[in-house]
Amino acid sequence: VKAEVLAEALNTANSRFLAENKSPSRRCGEIDNRGSQFYLTKFWVEALAEQDKNVELKKTFAPVAVQLTDNEQQIMADLIGCQGETVDIGGYYYTDAEKTAKAMRPSAIFNKIIAEI
Repeated sequence: VKAEVLAEALNTANSRFLAENKSPSRRCGEIDNRGSQFYLTKFWVEALAEQDKNVELKKTFAPVAVQLTDNEQQIMADLIGCQGETVDIGGYYYTDAEKTAKAMRPSAIFNKIIAEI
């Protein structure tokens, strides 16, 4: 039952993601893959917070939805503000996991919210 609720919420989030055109842009200073992943996460969490089929999931994700909404502007500023600079990720095929995580997860606020789930 829980998996079905998660799947339905993801479907809702994906539909909203597409409807609101949160796909990555090719231009620096606009939403990239990191920003797209933020919005998919935000929309999924909101769908889980709004559903009534599983109270446990609703209770878990309702505060997360509020946190993501309240911090959206700062998170997007972090994700967009880091663009345009070359980044050393420690290799091409075999990258350094710590360097790659730092480059791909530049928002401390977003990282903290996700870690607390």
